[in-house]
Amino acid sequence: MEINLKLRSLIVMSLAGATLFAQETPAPPKKKGPGGPRIVRPGVNTPGVKRGMDTIKPVAEVSIPGVPDWQAVTPDALWVSNGPKNTVHRIDAKTNAAIAVEVGTRPCSGLAVGFGSLWVPLCGARGTGEGKGLARVDLKTNKVIATIPIGPADSEGGVTVSKDAVWIVSDAKGVLTRIDPKTNKMKAEVTVPAGSVAAYYSEGAVWVTANKSGKLVKVDAKKNTVLKEIEVGPQPRFLTAGGGSVWTVNQGDGTVTRVDAKTDAVIAKIEAGIPGGGGEVAFGEGGVWVTVFDLPITFIDAKTNTVTKQWTGPGGDAIRVGHGSVWLSNLRQQNVWRIDTKGL
Repeated sequence: MEINLKLRSLIVMSLAGATLFAQETPAPPKKKGPGGPRIVRPGVNTPGVKRGMDTIKPVAEVSIPGVPDWQAVTPDALWVSNGPKNTVHRIDAKTNAAIAVEVGTRPCSGLAVGFGSLWVPLCGARGTGEGKGLARVDLKTNKVIATIPIGPADSEGGVTVSKDAVWIVSDAKGVLTRIDPKTNKMKAEVTVPAGSVAAYYSEGAVWVTANKSGKLVKVDAKKNTVLKEIEVGPQPRFLTAGGGSVWTVNQGDGTVTRVDAKTDAVIAKIEAGIPGGGGEVAFGEGGVWVTVFDLPITFIDAKTNTVTKQWTGPGGDAIRVGHGSVWLSNLRQQNVWRIDTKGL
């Protein structure tokens, strides 16, 4: 009798577990590699969309020894972070020449431009977090003019600038911090879902990706209050804005969700085949540009909400559009490609 009861219990537990698994979003497939299991990114299967990275001929290849990563575009340059070197690099838009600027310990979690400055989140020393904060670099002098003791909650997040403030998710428990650029001090804190990571300002709101809850959070940039939480997909992280919309990259299933910035309605959920960690997204030249390892460039047409071009091969990890170019940080190759958008 005791054995039968145990057997029945095991069967019930097994069935319950199977039901739960069936309801969850399937995990992306993995395959073994030198560094252990890694995500398999299938990309899209639409005929004529995929092509190799070897078909791209960059107009410039800028060497950035170290780990070239996060990017920001200014009127006369492109800026790139370099975590291991504790620097950001300014690439002149006319000459493609790069100079290094020391900013503090381990720049990470995006870059933002505003109020005559480049804003650089610092993750600080590994293990201790010593040196964590937000560096402010003067765009005219290329020098750090302030380091604010408010750092990023996640190394893979993002900082943003509104009309009168700088915003950063500063605590994994769910804190969006508003910084006054006049005083370089915290002005307000907004409670957002735990596990929130990145922020982006557009259409009078600060949009925050809540990675754990699968939501896009809309925050009123004047009142410092949450207006709405929108379901976008599993594990949204990186986001951008353009075409009257906010776009999120959902790492759980490799989709990109488009949300109307005024109505908050989900317009489209686009299959891009890019699941897993890392990468980034930018808007420009009529659509959305996404980068991840193995699929360094994916272009989504904003008119059709479909992937129309996708490049496979080595390269990628951060991307921006500006000065008539797509700028691609090739982290493992230790360089930045400048690609003429007309040639893509």
